[in-house]
Amino acid sequence: MGDVQTLKKGEIALRDLSKSFQIGGRSLRVLRNVNLDIRSGECLAIVGASGSGKTTLLRILAGVEAADAGKVLIDNKPIAGVGSERAVIFQEPRLLPWQTVLENVAFGLEVRGGHARHATERARHYISLVGLAEFADAYPKQLSGGMAQRVGIARALTVRPEILLLDEPFGALDAMTKLTMQEELERIWRDENVTMVLVTHDLEEAVYLADRVLVLPKSKDSNPKIIEIDLARPRDRSEPGFVRYRKDLLREFGLH
Repeated sequence: MGDVQTLKKGEIALRDLSKSFQIGGRSLRVLRNVNLDIRSGECLAIVGASGSGKTTLLRILAGVEAADAGKVLIDNKPIAGVGSERAVIFQEPRLLPWQTVLENVAFGLEVRGGHARHATERARHYISLVGLAEFADAYPKQLSGGMAQRVGIARALTVRPEILLLDEPFGALDAMTKLTMQEELERIWRDENVTMVLVTHDLEEAVYLADRVLVLPKSKDSNPKIIEIDLARPRDRSEPGFVRYRKDLLREFGLH
């Protein structure tokens, strides 16, 4: 791990992070002493069995959940709640149904105090970036699931975050749309040069998008494991190296 003092813009450091929940009168630990440096501009995927703490960890990074112990540093500063340097994309895009695509995308910047005209101009740029320029005046009910998720991505990017946090962003999409969206997300990530943290159940998605994969253990007596994905981009899902990494991840869960 790198020294905290050397962290650069958009880097994240997790230090001795622990979290438990009280359920039915007993304490259930979901994270135990997690230590990790997330490099500036990298894509880190987080995988693990249900209940391993993936979404909890992402919520702590987003600042909407507090850890019981330990800390999160961004650019060498402890976080205190949500921050403008982070944007979150959920599985459901959560668009406002009474607003157009353009209004939905501009909304995030406007609520942060941005000038309406400036917000609209920037929103149009990111709507074009995600390939929806012709749908700027459409309403959410007129969009497919994949298109709606593109709007959610554009809305997150409009505030120009250093860090993009994604919680199963394509989990509700059909298989073909998911593949298309993975390719689009990789292109956008490279163009925007943001640090990206992705929670996913899809091991192939993790191999396709991530520079490194954090595997969270179901047993809290075990330590998280990092797997480096050393493959050229854009990645070919059929090439032997890609298949090997996918098998390596399957073995982490006792599958073959």
